[in-house]
This record gives sequence, structure tokens and C-alpha cells, in this order.
Amino acid sequence: ISTGDLFRKNISNKTKLGLEAKSYLDKGDLVPDSVTIKMLENEVLSNKDVNGYIFDGFPRTLNQAKSLDSFLVSINLKINATIALDVNENELISRLLDRGKINNRSDDQDIEKIKNRFNEYNTKTSILIDFYQKQDKFFSVDGKGTVDDITSRLFDLVDSLI
Repeated sequence: ISTGDLFRKNISNKTKLGLEAKSYLDKGDLVPDSVTIKMLENEVLSNKDVNGYIFDGFPRTLNQAKSLDSFLVSINLKINATIALDVNENELISRLLDRGKINNRSDDQDIEKIKNRFNEYNTKTSILIDFYQKQDKFFSVDGKGTVDDITSRLFDLVDSLI
């Protein structure tokens, strides 16, 4: 479940949660936890007949991580692993600007908005590394190289965890 896809789906369907998320994304801010968590819970509950979930872009804050744990426990599930792609900031800026041009995404066309997201990451998301390391659930994958190279490294890691 990609939170980005959830945001786009809710935004394009003009749901209440989608319109609220759009107001933050347009400024380059992270969508508040309450909105993100509610979207994610709705998606999980509407797709119960699966063997598990991969959350892409979630959790991004300690509150989200704790809320996700509580929600998953309530439906008899748990987090098995978290994976982060390790890429330097300059490379990420270049990739995001390219994506902004290709996909016409306003949040990826402005360097200041992108840098604001990095600041959000550094202040709110990076602390999750320690949170999941303490649970032996954190894994880092080299995010440099071609899409095929990165995908191969991700699959290798996931296969080693099964």
C-alpha cells in the first residue's frame, strides 16, 4: 500500500481526506498523521483477504509508527521489517525534479518544497531508524544505481526475510 497512491486516489476522487491531504502536499508539507492513518486504515480494512501488506512511504513519524502498531494488533497483524533506501540528498533532488517534470507533480517541481520535505524527514522520520533498530526490524538498502539494480537488492533483502 503506497501512501502516495492513497493520497492521489483520494485527491482524484475528491474525498474529504483527499482534499485535506492536497492542501498540505501543495505546500510541500507532510500530510498530518490523522489523515494519513485514516486513509491507510480504510485501505487495509477494504483489502483484508491478503497474506500481508507492504507499506510504501509509511510510517513517517513516531506517532504513525505507534498508531500503525496499535491498528495492526487490533486486526492480529504486526510489522515484520522496515526497509529504507539509502541515497544522498543531491541524487534525490535530481530524481524528484525529473519525476516532477515527467508526472507534472507540483510537489516535485520546486526545490524549496523538496528541501522542506528533507527537513521534515530529518526532524520527524529519521528517528524511526532507531525505533525499528531497537526491535531488530530495520534494514537499509543501497539506493544508488539503476532501477533494476535497486529492485534486485530490495528483492534479495525481502527474500532473506521470508
